[in-house]
Amino acid sequence: MNAIFAVVFTAAAAVFLIKDPNGFLPAMLSGGERAALLSLDLLAVYCVWLGFFRVLERSGLSQKITRLFAPLAKKIFRTDDAEAIGCAAGNLSANLLGLPGAPTPLGIKATRAFLSAGNDRAADLLFVLNATSLQLLPTTVIALRVAEGSLSPADILLPTLLATLVSTLAGVLLLKIAHLRGTR
Repeated sequence: MNAIFAVVFTAAAAVFLIKDPNGFLPAMLSGGERAALLSLDLLAVYCVWLGFFRVLERSGLSQKITRLFAPLAKKIFRTDDAEAIGCAAGNLSANLLGLPGAPTPLGIKATRAFLSAGNDRAADLLFVLNATSLQLLPTTVIALRVAEGSLSPADILLPTLLATLVSTLAGVLLLKIAHLRGTR
């Protein structure tokens, strides 16, 4: 992926240098500045949500939420492994809040637990649910829209919910078909 990015960047820079040599350096500097500011905005959003998850964890609320969803998670993932269910529930809740990257450690831990127990179906399902990422509250995209000065950054709530719901249902259906055919 880095090689592809390097080739695309080099080709774009070469074309830009040929078309507008005087505009190249100012464009690079302003792009870098915007990227740095956007990164800081996103860092703030991540810090808030990761702090929120830490408070949930330390207060014991995450365990209560996990216990609340345990019967559903047991049915979905077909396992009794409490640690795997807890990690999977935390992973999915972070995805529901639209926090890419934040749920990854929990997803890896849950997947390892599923695979070590021989539950390939649960690992596959967790992968599909992560990839399709059903989002009730797309916080990262809303933060990006706020950072770029959108007048109504939350207008994407319903379209995002519908799009991610359709992608999640399609992913789960395709996984079900793959498992029925034995191609997984």
